[in-house]
Amino acid sequence: MKKIKTGIFTLLAGLSAGILGTRWYMNKELDRVSKYSDKHLKLFLMMNQWVKVRQKGKKLECYFEEKGYKKIAVYGMSYVGVTLVEELKNTKIEVVYGIDKNADNIASIIDIITLKDEMKEVDAIVVTAIVFYEDIKRQLREKANCPVISLEDILYDM
Repeated sequence: MKKIKTGIFTLLAGLSAGILGTRWYMNKELDRVSKYSDKHLKLFLMMNQWVKVRQKGKKLECYFEEKGYKKIAVYGMSYVGVTLVEELKNTKIEVVYGIDKNADNIASIIDIITLKDEMKEVDAIVVTAIVFYEDIKRQLREKANCPVISLEDILYDM
């Protein structure tokens, strides 16, 4: 009888631990997926705003010219950063370099550096990684002596 009670107790304890472990894992995974989804929604909304700006006949080149930014750097060289570099190609705005934590794994028509590298002087740094903008802005201000602007802010100001 004692063996049966011990066996049942062990079984229940194991089931409880398994259920709690599974619940913890599922909550962690749900949180990760939710953050990933939020990030991509924000990027989609920004890119949608970019399309609206273009449909109105406005160009980012003009925004930078009006602000007196002739030489810029782009932080975040994923899809958005590459698109920005392409949009400014063959304009009066020179994208001097890109900045990305994965600089070694990115092929680009411009030089890509990391935050650890020395930064050439530019008129402004445009941040395309909008979800982490505040943290990136703080880090860039420690290294660069120029305005640090979110691409999202630029697009909504146009």
